[in-house]
Amino acid sequence: MNAIEVAGLTKYYGSFLAVDGVNFEVKTGEVFGFLGPNGAGKTTTIRMLTGILKPSRGEVRVLDYDMLREGEKIKARERMGIVPEMANPYVDLTAMQNLRLMGELYGMSRREIEKRSTELLRLFDLYDKRDKKVRTFSKGMRQRLILAMAMISDPELLFLDEPTSGLDVISARMIKDVIREEKRKEKTIFLTTHNMADANELCERIGIIRKGKLIAIDTPEKLKGLVKGRVSVEVSLEPMKFEPGAVTSPIKVERMGDKVRIFTDDPDATIRELVGYTERENLRIISLRTLSPSLEDVFVELVGDRDD
Repeated sequence: MNAIEVAGLTKYYGSFLAVDGVNFEVKTGEVFGFLGPNGAGKTTTIRMLTGILKPSRGEVRVLDYDMLREGEKIKARERMGIVPEMANPYVDLTAMQNLRLMGELYGMSRREIEKRSTELLRLFDLYDKRDKKVRTFSKGMRQRLILAMAMISDPELLFLDEPTSGLDVISARMIKDVIREEKRKEKTIFLTTHNMADANELCERIGIIRKGKLIAIDTPEKLKGLVKGRVSVEVSLEPMKFEPGAVTSPIKVERMGDKVRIFTDDPDATIRELVGYTERENLRIISLRTLSPSLEDVFVELVGDRDD
């Protein structure tokens, strides 16, 4: 079963083509990452998936509902939670009042609202602040409350647009832990983020959009295989002495603080040469590791400045 199915999704703003014939599926119970630079079409795509915007053309099915039919769109939205990038709770209400209001909008009973609100406030470490006005909350606390509000109805599908952007380490880690827990409950999560480490850590598959076109979609590890010549060997020596001729035919050598990173097509041969070099020069290896291409490398390679 697929939670989301998109075919030929296209959106024009006047003559500007914001999303260009996008096709993809998101499996039920999957954490799916949707990455792209600013202005690539991520937010426009989410707005079409959630029924806020009408596509210029194409098909969108969410939770097996046709999002182009008003009645089915309403039913689908009752089963999803949405955290927009610029969302804010009502600052003159308390945390509990914000959750109660959201529960009422979903048509939940008062008993359900109280039970679920208490669970979520405890989950996000906000229970002691439940009767405080949100105006007094930090950014991290507000973001945790926004996610709690999106989860009030225990939705099957969560759309999270930059949920950890600009947050302190503790709040960001808490939100990531909640995402993992929702995944364990077989919920589906559609995640956009500029944080490549978060995407690599959380997502089972990732789609990358550039100038409105979906240019790649696969698992993080398979996407990393698209980047050639980015395997590197990182070494720290004592004393930190490294001669360019120590390794034959490196692709590139970078000095990084007290380490040297050597980009190579043959890490095994590079490591053997380094060991021989340290023995000849009477140097001590402090640390030595091989590094595969990162998701950030993939992102830069695929969406970096181009003329096309």
